[in-house]
Amino acid sequence: MDFDFTPRMLALQSQLRDFMGQYIIPAIPRWKQEVEAGAAHPDFIEDLKALAQSEGLWNLFLPALKADEPGQALSNLEYAPLAEIMGRVMWASEVFNCSAPDTGNMEILHLFATPAQREQWLAPLLEGRIRSCFAMTEPDVASSDASNIQTSIRRDGDDYVINGRKWFISGAAHPHCRFAIVMGVTNPDNDRHRRQSMVIVPLDAPGLEIVRNIPVMRQLSTEGHCELVLRNVRVPVENLISEEGAGFAIAQARLGPGRIHHCMRSIGQCELALELMCARAAERKTFGRHLHEHGAVADWIARSRIEIDQARLLVMRAAWLIDRRGAKGATKEIAMIKVVAPSLQTRICDRAMQTFGAMGLSPDAPVADLWTWGRVLRIADGPDEVHLASVAKQEIREQSQNRAAASRYF
Repeated sequence: MDFDFTPRMLALQSQLRDFMGQYIIPAIPRWKQEVEAGAAHPDFIEDLKALAQSEGLWNLFLPALKADEPGQALSNLEYAPLAEIMGRVMWASEVFNCSAPDTGNMEILHLFATPAQREQWLAPLLEGRIRSCFAMTEPDVASSDASNIQTSIRRDGDDYVINGRKWFISGAAHPHCRFAIVMGVTNPDNDRHRRQSMVIVPLDAPGLEIVRNIPVMRQLSTEGHCELVLRNVRVPVENLISEEGAGFAIAQARLGPGRIHHCMRSIGQCELALELMCARAAERKTFGRHLHEHGAVADWIARSRIEIDQARLLVMRAAWLIDRRGAKGATKEIAMIKVVAPSLQTRICDRAMQTFGAMGLSPDAPVADLWTWGRVLRIADGPDEVHLASVAKQEIREQSQNRAAASRYF
């Protein structure tokens, strides 16, 4: 494995850092002011998007981009440090058209969309003119097992009729959100992994209702983690993605890159928390010594550095494997980093909050928000327990050939 970056990639990383330093970070107070005043989407973000696109800092996440599509067509390994840089500011990814859930939806449409679907839905997403959401999880079943999904997608002539309830649908409250990719059951008598399908549902379709924007850890996202109800929502059969029964396979194809993108951004958030902790530890004194001169705080700083570097290497290895084998060939590594990164984020942010004292619990410093997002990621895109079970299952299978040899060590 060679993790050295080409001169082109080093230049792109430097360009992105400069953009963040010149435009994004200075805009943090303005973003907070406008959001707290009730803005669902501060207008200046659209100006920043136009600027980022003009500078080529656009669609950095999609390796399979075609020559006539906007973006850089970077590999997953090339994208990793860029996502880390963007991840330091929670809303920054949208400026570069690299924010979830759009990235995952663009992956789906790039892989499976018909020419008509690409023209109507993918093209405006790639250009950043619209946003989207992904409607899979449901309140009435344990959605960590996607085969539990109950929403009904029934064929009726030239239409599909959809009935169901979805929740924690990220991005559905964004004012530019125009459609949802909805996962539901089309073939209830099929094998459990061939019952589900995915269809494109315009957000203004009659019968689709956004019931509420659900606060997460008592924080209300402007983009939303929404509850949706679909009552006899009709969409043309042309809105089916791929084929009936392919929903589970599509979900797996989508979630692999989506999970590692979250982890890439999480590394950036861990780095920011460590930087803030070090700055605070160097400026505050207790009992005649700077905080970093106390053994406990020094231990937190050292362990945080070690753990971040370990996690980054695991992220880069997973990205490297995806580039070579595809997401299916890196399932164990994706699951591993999806467990490691969010837990690391909450651990480092907890240390940072403790170092800051009361300020760390307040909105005056970003560490509490960073901790919250790390905690969310321990459930979003699959809870830790599911990923741990997957790693254990694969490890047992891979170790099966060593069982006889292992007895020689007793």
